[in-house]
Amino acid sequence: MRGDRGPGNGHRARVVATAGHVDHGKSTLVRALTGMEPDRFAEERRRGMTIDLGFAWTDIGARTVAFVDVPGHERFVTTMLAGIGPVPAVLLVVAADEGWMPQSAEHLDALAALGVRDGLLVITRSDLLEPDLALDDARSHLRGTTLEGIPAVAVSARTGAGMDDLRTALGTLVDRLPAPDDAADVRLWVDRAFTVRGAGTVVTGTLQAGRLRVDDDLELAGTDGTRRVSVRGLQSRGEPVGEVGGVSRVAVNLRGVPRETLTRGDVLLTPGAWLTTDTVDVRLDSGDDDLPRELTLHVGSAAVTVHVRPLGADTARLRLRHPLPLRIGDRAVLRDPGRRRVRAGISVLDVRPPDLRRRGSAAARAVVLDTMDGRADPGTELRRRGIVRRAELAAMGVPVDGLGSGPWLVDPDRAVTAARDLAAAVDAHDRADPLDPGLPTEAARRSADLPDTRLLDAVLPYAPGLVHRDGRVVRTAAAGLTPAVVAGLEALREDLAREPFAAPDAARLAELGLGPRELASLVRAGELLRLADGVVLLAGADDRAVATLAGLPTEFTASAARQALGTSRRVAVPLLELLGRTGRTVRTPNGAHRLRASGGSAPP
Repeated sequence: MRGDRGPGNGHRARVVATAGHVDHGKSTLVRALTGMEPDRFAEERRRGMTIDLGFAWTDIGARTVAFVDVPGHERFVTTMLAGIGPVPAVLLVVAADEGWMPQSAEHLDALAALGVRDGLLVITRSDLLEPDLALDDARSHLRGTTLEGIPAVAVSARTGAGMDDLRTALGTLVDRLPAPDDAADVRLWVDRAFTVRGAGTVVTGTLQAGRLRVDDDLELAGTDGTRRVSVRGLQSRGEPVGEVGGVSRVAVNLRGVPRETLTRGDVLLTPGAWLTTDTVDVRLDSGDDDLPRELTLHVGSAAVTVHVRPLGADTARLRLRHPLPLRIGDRAVLRDPGRRRVRAGISVLDVRPPDLRRRGSAAARAVVLDTMDGRADPGTELRRRGIVRRAELAAMGVPVDGLGSGPWLVDPDRAVTAARDLAAAVDAHDRADPLDPGLPTEAARRSADLPDTRLLDAVLPYAPGLVHRDGRVVRTAAAGLTPAVVAGLEALREDLAREPFAAPDAARLAELGLGPRELASLVRAGELLRLADGVVLLAGADDRAVATLAGLPTEFTASAARQALGTSRRVAVPLLELLGRTGRTVRTPNGAHRLRASGGSAPP
């Protein structure tokens, strides 16, 4: 394999899976549509039934449609689930001369459990028997499922009757499928792995979203852990490509990966973008309250044994035999391999659930899960977790844009609690040791129950009167101020952070609740610098002004100072007077201003 034919944007193909009872004509239908042989093995052709996944593709107008042909026999349901798991739409095939059959029902159960909502109902072999009876019977079984109301077409692959109508319906189907997200993180479930002479190890799968490119570095997650791999080449529709986007069938040639280390259910991932987990809380879409404690979880192309612990009426905790890369909102199937039937569909609610070790914790968790709907809402997830790493929340499938910056995210309610605990700890320390005020950084982190010292700066805005400086959290001179005054001060800080010399006018001070008494208290606390009645700047503004004025010529006018400071005459004049009174500037004989030389005396 080589991936040297350009960007490969034209190689995107919408992918549709077949489903239906054994020997109802799925492979024959795909063969008639594509002119390709989907069955991979001579054994399949000899026995007349599909026993592994087959793949074929065709152009319908300007569209490319790829087919995943799945086996219909009950012994190969695991293989069927591996084929339809990553696929957004289905051709549900029912033979006119046999009608609805047991595997038709199990395949429908699996499709409903996976949340597949679009496709076509295809009545095959309509040359052998009028299709109306089989169509009506199939419609009755689809009633109340996710596939109720899908369009239906009757065909005969042998005579060609209805095939043009099927192609038209397929074109309409793929046009209405949602567009895949090219910017999404890659998660390619491996459904085949083999060796190509001269190329090495190749895996295939259905790329649901994101983009793959030649020379990409990926993570390969499997039963033996996770390791880094590199893409040597790509193929889509049998042709080498430089890159490919979802939803597409793709073959990936991997560098330096022995074929014997790979198996169906392994998965290729965008590095660092996914969490692998062996414990998930889920919602069950089945009313079956007698689930076996051991079932098989089918997700993507993987099949993993899980232990089921019921929690609420329709929620449970699953412990997986080995970890999988899962996200909130993922759909999967729980199947009972002993009884050979689907027991429930599940939607993932939480991929990092809390431990259930204390008495009553399971019941309490069930109450929480009842409020969850499987949608990764950013505010809700942050509120639920309190404190979480930004990258970890994103890896759970939660959009993190707009939740703030930095490696950690803190919910405001959690910050208030941490700030209260921190303030109590500082006060207790100061009472016990008044000669050594404040808590060292690490002690402060522990007292607030924070996982990282960097979180102190995120919590301190909720702790009026505390600051973090010189390796300690200490009380400030403003500690005795009322919360309303501190809130006004913080708002004023935000204003002056943008324009440090734009003293607020009377209307803005009134809006902030800072009247003459409040301003006087802030000046006494050393938080504000008073220039004149009603004219205040932040403490330290005089030093900042001197640094700015140093960029002017040796002698400068009040107007030049005003322009350099980006302020008005209302502020510039009293500020220059303050600098003169404190010996920072001197007046020249011609009425201009000059900075006093550092450490020197006033010029004559």
